[in-house]
This record gives sequence, C-alpha cells and structure tokens, in this order.
Amino acid sequence: MLSNQYTIAEIKQILNAGGAIVKDYPINTLLTDSRRISNPAGALFFALSGRRNGHEFIASAYAAGVRNFVVRQGSEIKAPEANFLMVDDVLAALQTLAAYHRSRFDLEVIGITGSNGKTIVKEWLYQLMAPDKNIVRNPKSYNSQIGVPLSVWLINEKNDLGIFEAGISTIGEMDKLEAILKPSVGVLTHMGPAHDEGFESREQKVREKLKLFKNCRLLVYNYEQSLGFEDDITAKERFTWSTEFKQADLYVFSGTAISKNYYLRAIYKEREIECLIPFLDEASIENATLCWATMLAMGYSPIDTDDRIEHLSAVSMRLELKNGINDCSVIDDSYNSDLQSLEIALNFLTQQNQHHKKTVILSDIYQSGLQAGVLYRQVADLIKLKQVDKFIGVGEALLNHKDYFEVAEKFFYPDTPAMLQHLRTLNFRDETILIKGSRSFEFELISRVLVQKAHETILEINLNALLNNLNFYRSKLKKGTKVMAMVKAFSYGSGTFEVANILEYNNVDYLAVAYIDEGVALRNTGISLPIMILNPEASAFDKLTEFKLEPVIYSFGLFDDYIKYAQEKNVLNYPIHIKIDTGMHRLGFENADVEMLCDLLEENRYVHVQSIFSHLVASEDQQHDEFTKSQIERFEKAYKQIEKTLGYKVIKHLSNTSGIIRWPQAHYDMVRLGIGLYGIDMGMETPDTGLQPIASLKTSIAQVKKVQAGETISYSRSGSLAKDGKIATVRIGYADGYLRAFGNGVGRMLVKGQLVPTVGNITMDMCMIDVTGIDVTEGDEVIIFNEEQRINELANQIGTIPYEILTNVSQRVKRVYFYE
Repeated sequence: MLSNQYTIAEIKQILNAGGAIVKDYPINTLLTDSRRISNPAGALFFALSGRRNGHEFIASAYAAGVRNFVVRQGSEIKAPEANFLMVDDVLAALQTLAAYHRSRFDLEVIGITGSNGKTIVKEWLYQLMAPDKNIVRNPKSYNSQIGVPLSVWLINEKNDLGIFEAGISTIGEMDKLEAILKPSVGVLTHMGPAHDEGFESREQKVREKLKLFKNCRLLVYNYEQSLGFEDDITAKERFTWSTEFKQADLYVFSGTAISKNYYLRAIYKEREIECLIPFLDEASIENATLCWATMLAMGYSPIDTDDRIEHLSAVSMRLELKNGINDCSVIDDSYNSDLQSLEIALNFLTQQNQHHKKTVILSDIYQSGLQAGVLYRQVADLIKLKQVDKFIGVGEALLNHKDYFEVAEKFFYPDTPAMLQHLRTLNFRDETILIKGSRSFEFELISRVLVQKAHETILEINLNALLNNLNFYRSKLKKGTKVMAMVKAFSYGSGTFEVANILEYNNVDYLAVAYIDEGVALRNTGISLPIMILNPEASAFDKLTEFKLEPVIYSFGLFDDYIKYAQEKNVLNYPIHIKIDTGMHRLGFENADVEMLCDLLEENRYVHVQSIFSHLVASEDQQHDEFTKSQIERFEKAYKQIEKTLGYKVIKHLSNTSGIIRWPQAHYDMVRLGIGLYGIDMGMETPDTGLQPIASLKTSIAQVKKVQAGETISYSRSGSLAKDGKIATVRIGYADGYLRAFGNGVGRMLVKGQLVPTVGNITMDMCMIDVTGIDVTEGDEVIIFNEEQRINELANQIGTIPYEILTNVSQRVKRVYFYE
C-alpha cells in the first residue's frame, strides 16, 4: 500500500529503534504478511507476533526482495543486505509510525465505531461526500490494531478528509487507535452484542468505544444509544438523532415503505425535512439515518443530503468467488475500485490454483489522490507482479495508459457497453477472472454474463470465518505441531478447490480425503500440498503415484495389494500412512497385529512410513474419557513398537477436532482438524466459543398463498393451518438436502428475522412454510441456517449430527465463497 516516502534512517529515528543501517532505502510500503508482498524494494516488513510469529516468515520476505524489517529486540537474523530495526514491541512500532504519519497532515478525520454497521456507514459517507472532498479511508474493513495503522499510512497531501472506522475486541485498545487517528468528528453506529465476549459487560464495551471520541469537537449518535453514558461523552458539540426523543437535533417521526424505498420525515431546526432511503431492511435504514444526521451535522443542506442519500448504492464488502461460464471461476468485486482494494483482490486471485490462466477486468480508478500517470503505473506494476495472464481495461484513463501494461493478452475499451459488445471475442474459458470496477461502470452487468446461471438456493461460505477457525485451533497447539485439514466429502459439503486453495495459502501441512478420486480432483485444480487418502482402492493405485497421493494402509490385505503393485511398477520408498485401530473398530490394524506388521515393514524398500495414526471414538464426550485414555495408551504402545522397527521417526497423529481442545496431551506431531474448520466443535464446554459458522444456506420465496383453516397442504394432505393464514412456497426440497424429516412443523426457517415452521411434507424441489402475520412477497430471502439459526439447531430438530446437515447439501445448490 503506497503513501508518502520516508527513508529507513528516518523511520529508525521516528521509532527510536536499535539496529544498524546497511543501506538507506526509501520506504513507501508497509507489510505485515510475507504472502502479500508488493513493491519489495520500497517495503518495510513488520514481524508481528500473534497466532503466527512474523519472525518465522522473514526469510520468505527476504527471498521475495524485502530488505527492511522491524523486529523484536534480541532477534538473531542473518540477512547481509537487510536493515533490521530492533524494537521492544513490533505492533507498537507500527502504530507509532502511523501516528507520526497522521500528525504530518492537517485534515479533518471522521472516526467511526460501534458494534454493527461501521464499514457500511464509512462507505456510505464516502459516497455522500466524495463529490466535494478528496477522501482517504480504510480499505474494506481494516479497522483493527493492525488495520487502522495500515489505513492511516495511506494519507497523502491531496486528501482533505479522512473517514476511518475503528474496531476493538477488548479494553485498552481504543486509546491506541485514537492516538493514531486523532478524529475531529465522531460517529457512533449501532451498539449491540457483537464482541461482548471481550469485555466484562456491555457497559464496559460502550465506555471503551467512546474513548475514540475523547478529543472530538463533534459527535453524532443515536440519542437512545447514549442513555446512561452521557458523562462519558466529552465532545464539545453533540448532534443527536432519535425516533422517540423529540428534543433530538434530528427527530425522525415518520417512516413509510414506498416500493423499494423507505421514506423518512423528521424535524430539524424546527422545520420538517424528508429523506428517501433506497433500502428497506432495518439495519440499512438505521445506518442511512445516521449518515443523514452526520451530513446535516457537518453543514450539508437538507435538500442536497436527501438527494445524495436517495442515490446511495449497496456496499459489497466481500469478494465473491462463483462458478463461471465455460469452466471459469469468477471473483466478483464489481462494486468498488481503488488501489488498496485492488491489491487485496489480486492477492485473493493469486490464491486460486484451479486454473492456470488468471484474468483481470478492471475499470478506471477514481479518488486515488494520485496523478493519472503515477496511478496507472502502479496499477500496471501490480498486474505484472501478480503474474496476470490477461488484462481487460475499461475506461478512458486505462485506455490512455494502455502502453504501461506488460501482459501477454491485453484489451482496452472506453466503457462497459463497448466491452460487452466484444465479450464473445474475448474467449473466456478455463480461467480465473477477477472483476473489479468502480460503481459507475456497472460491472455487475459483466458479472451476470460471466457467472454460471444456477438454482436460486445458495450455500454461502465465509472464507474469513474458515481462517478464523483454523487460527483458533492453531492457537491451542504447541510450536511445531502440524495441522492436517480434513477436506473429504467435498470439504464437508463446503467445496473442493475453493476451500483447499485457502488452506494451502495459509500453510496447513496436510490435506486428507476419503478416496483417490477426491485427491485427483484436488491435484487437477493445482493443489500441491501432501494429500492423505483414507480409503484407497487397489484398483486405482496407479493414480496414487501419478498424482503423488499418499495412501493409508489399514489391513494386511491392502498392504499386500500395495506391495504387489509397487513391485510390478518398481516404486520404491513411497510414502504411506499406517492406521491403528484403538477402539473405533472401523478400519485399522489392532494391537495384536502390530508385531506381524513390524515384520512386514522391517527393511521394506517399497514403502516409507510417513505417519502412524488412530482415531478417537468419543473425544468430545466426558462420560467416555476413560475409554479415550485407553485409546491413547494403545496408540502409544503401537507407534513406539513400529518406530523402533523402522529405525526412524514418523509423524504421529491422534487428535480430531474435539481432541484438540479436550486432549492436549494427544496432539503429538500433528492434529487432524475437521468439522471445527467449519465452525462446529461438539467437545467445547461452551459450544462454539471462539469459532465462527462459515456456512449460510439461503433460498427464496416462489409464491405466497392465503390458506383457510383445515385446508390440506403438500403430498398426502399431510399439513394444514389451525387458523386462516398464509403459506409461502420456498425453493428448497429434499433433492437439495433439506430432508423430509424437517416436514410438518419439525423444521424452522428464518424469514425477516422470525423463525417460522414448515407445513406439510417436504417435496423434492420445494417446501411450504407458515408465514401468517409476516409481510412477505415473492422473491424474499429465506434462511435455512446461518450464524443465528445454527447447523447444530437443525441437527437437533431431526435428531442427527451437524456433519449430516452439512454434507447433505446437494451439488445442485450453488456455492458462493466470500472473502473480505
């Protein structure tokens, strides 16, 4: 991320850091992730310590060309051409540098915090004020202790307004962010339960968040949200809005839905004003009202503010990975384009290995604060750095700077209609396509053409939540313990390469699948991690060696079959995994078999034992703890005997998801992480603490019908309503994985925030729900499961386990992958 330039010597002085300067490099880029390196010659890498120790990745950053590092005092690192600035606290050094950079610029800064809506409000205020101001803001939701300093680093001399959001997870954090941002105007968004777990109480959280505004001249907030905290508000000026308190600066006394808009009337400065919000959901109305209040508080006229709010556009905060036409993958980021979010999107593009060819469709970039020549030179350098194979530029500015781009295939068009006219000649096939456009270019039109048409029932997979869960379990492991991620059964219904790509990018050590064909599919989509095959078939052994897949050997018969194959093909020292049955009685050698197994393994030149493992039967269940202990004892006896025979050390692994938390003594060399990746751990005392559900299953209403009491509904006349009411037919059935067991009121779905029961039998493609008393129309969203109605609850409804719910979601249900 580029900004004004410093020298490394100047930064050393700013940080009061130790260490010698080998060469006084110019610095204009800050890095915290060795996998996301841009402009290495001008980059400064901060070796942050958290769930992963940044000092472990200095070598890879150095290999990529980085020559400047901020490290912890006492670190011993050999890199002869590099500068190492020694500090006591690397994160504090990053924040100190950002605070210094902020102090150099006399611009107004709007600071935004709250529990919900921070990013939406920030992006909407940007849309509303961009016509008058040159604005710098956080990329996406970079609002953390790391994200805020990286965002502030983007300030340059052309900016006259900063709009920054700040998020915290515990006490003591907001003072640090306030010292960096120094906001003069504060905006407090909705205060709810989000992140309550990091505080002793909701009151403590509110008071901590209010510290962002301690030096503000103006604070804008909802009057109801401030009750009980008036003494903590120190801003000289206060601008309140309310739907109840008539003395508020903006008293909103009326709200009416009109078509797809929401019409508000309010009293402001003793006269009536109005505002038309182009959204109908409750959260958007609240966020837009806060923006309305902020604009008025900052001196915008009611008429101008109303006109701008009426033209607000929805904010897409996440990249969406979808299946495209002609075997393509499409990364849809078609609603915004700036240099910083382009870099984030390109990093996500580089993670995709399923296609050899990588394509970028990009519009002109507005509000960069840079001269056009400088801006598009930086864009072209990024495209080259990320090894893009095909580049399509849309807009007059890109067309004027087309000579900057060194790409094998490049095409330029003055506008979106011109590109759409030539779409067929661009011949998109078997490639990963990033669509990245400024809102005015309407790139959603391109997305609609390139994305494969599909069933309206959608399984949304949040890849950020997946990474959160991975890091949660990593934080429970001792240093050096490997992680094997279970991606069998289509990654528990969540996807193949989409999940495997992000796991490989985030340095898991092994993947595991059930069958050889699953491993072949991963190899064909570019996955290079070691892959263990849990249940290999002798008939497909040739694919093992062709695709470098590692079989589990669990019986003497399978062992003999493999040795015969290896002898015929002269395959020597091939990696295998030995499974021991310590009590599951599904697959594996029993303890009585180990001595004979050792005889077969001794001096066997055809195999190399990569790992020995077993499977815990009930690691999540306290009542079976004695049995789990006996499994651990059997496993230790078996692996010690085998290792002694082999004469070399192997990887030992026993713990599954629940075992990671409940049985730390059984971590050994590696753990196998399965359902926990997807946000479910049945062994945790407080269910899912620290985990995030990654999946949301959504559908829509096909038709709404009024039904009289006693009229029968669905096959076999199985359903009815006790009173006259209304049913909605929704686009999901047992062919999609919504089982017949959910019928006749057993299952519940979320419609406009309310849980409603099914009515009658579930049919193959549809089912009916009781929506009596709810204002619904055709096309409205219906949620089967998400973070509110969790998969565990659906499993409880029909007496099964979460695994079955996830893996039953059929392949005809469209998967959409989100990445923030």
